[in-house]
Amino acid sequence: MRPVTDTPLWTREIESIDAETTRALAGRIAAALRPGDLILLSGELGAGKTTFTQGLGEGLGVRGGIISPTFVLARVHPALADGPDLVHVDAYRLGSPGEVDDIDLESTMASSVTVIEWGQGKAEHLSDSRLEIHLERATGDDAGDEIILDFEETDEEDPRVLRVSGYGPRWADPSSVNLG
Repeated sequence: MRPVTDTPLWTREIESIDAETTRALAGRIAAALRPGDLILLSGELGAGKTTFTQGLGEGLGVRGGIISPTFVLARVHPALADGPDLVHVDAYRLGSPGEVDDIDLESTMASSVTVIEWGQGKAEHLSDSRLEIHLERATGDDAGDEIILDFEETDEEDPRVLRVSGYGPRWADPSSVNLG
């Protein structure tokens, strides 16, 4: 296992007013990504993790159809041009770093961008550098007890706050990512 850095080198908060804003931010981040990069996404159900990954896939130029890989655990979205593939993982049902290792992500890490939903505390050991993105959706009296699965099921005006943090030598310079 690699040593895990627990303290971010930098953190930025960005408000996203709707799904398109979240996808656009992900597209800007995609422009800075290269094979071997690891992104860990966190946030409650319906916060927009899959929406973010869809924008990342668009920005990377991979085959579309990005949906949450909850039941298959991992999906590979091949690059349609010269860029890296996108490996999209849902670690929600995984309980430990050992279970993440069982998926054998190390076989694709060097040639792909790997995005892991629900990966905090389970996947940091995969790389000495990572971006962590925490998505928070506004909650209030009008949200009630309803579980919102993504932006498509919410009002377009339902804002999110995305907290982007850089860890490790790859992300030492915050200007290496265009956060807008």
